[in-house]
Amino acid sequence: MLEIDGLTRRFGAKTAVDAVSLAIPGGQMVGVIGRSGAGKSTLLRMINRLGDPTEGRIRFDGTDITTLNGRALRDWRMRCAMIFQQFNLVQRLDVLTNVLVGRLNRRPMLSSLLRLFTAEERAMALAALDRFDLAETALQRADTLSGGQQQRVAIARAMLQEPRIILADEPIASLDPRNSRIVMESLRAVNREGITVLVNLHDLATAREYCDRIVALNAGRLVFDGPPEELTAARIAEVYGVSEAEFAAEAAAAVGATPRPVAIHA
Repeated sequence: MLEIDGLTRRFGAKTAVDAVSLAIPGGQMVGVIGRSGAGKSTLLRMINRLGDPTEGRIRFDGTDITTLNGRALRDWRMRCAMIFQQFNLVQRLDVLTNVLVGRLNRRPMLSSLLRLFTAEERAMALAALDRFDLAETALQRADTLSGGQQQRVAIARAMLQEPRIILADEPIASLDPRNSRIVMESLRAVNREGITVLVNLHDLATAREYCDRIVALNAGRLVFDGPPEELTAARIAEVYGVSEAEFAAEAAAAVGATPRPVAIHA
């Protein structure tokens, strides 16, 4: 169970996240929605402890995450994997090595620095790539892949951390509709293994399609928390400041028609 209690983050006079409280049972797939600047990324970064809260607490299975430092903090970031909008791959390295980076916190410092990965770890990385239909790219440089492929490499890297939670911060924001669907199918397949997934999304239709639960922020405040079917037109207006019809028209104009589902190995 991930528990967030009164979480607040201020940057000077600006409050990015304002007293947010949530309880997220293990195995849920939660979509975090809201306009740009609503506090979505700041919330996820605090959960991963890439940023510290000004006030409030984060607990996971009874452990106070906000007090961790040193090795305990590194262990938390291993169990709580982060996926970023811009992939965060080492572009000059091959795909296999980028995936193996997910094992570094589980290895002695010297072997980590020298990237002396075991045969078992290499087999794990290849299996992760194969799962996301990327095995044939293992020896290619990361910068030769498309955006959608790079994001799936980032998911494979996260899986090598053997995480309990995956935090995905706008993972499809820079992708076309087809690749967006492939990445979301990949995240849902991971979630079906029992891994909790929190994913920041701009697109309301995507959140409704893939997520068990939707959390909405507006100006850092929690304004909705519930199943997708309870996100009514009135709630949408509160979150986005527009009607559902207006929001749908804006989204359609921005990304075009949504493609048909694409199969990903479970």
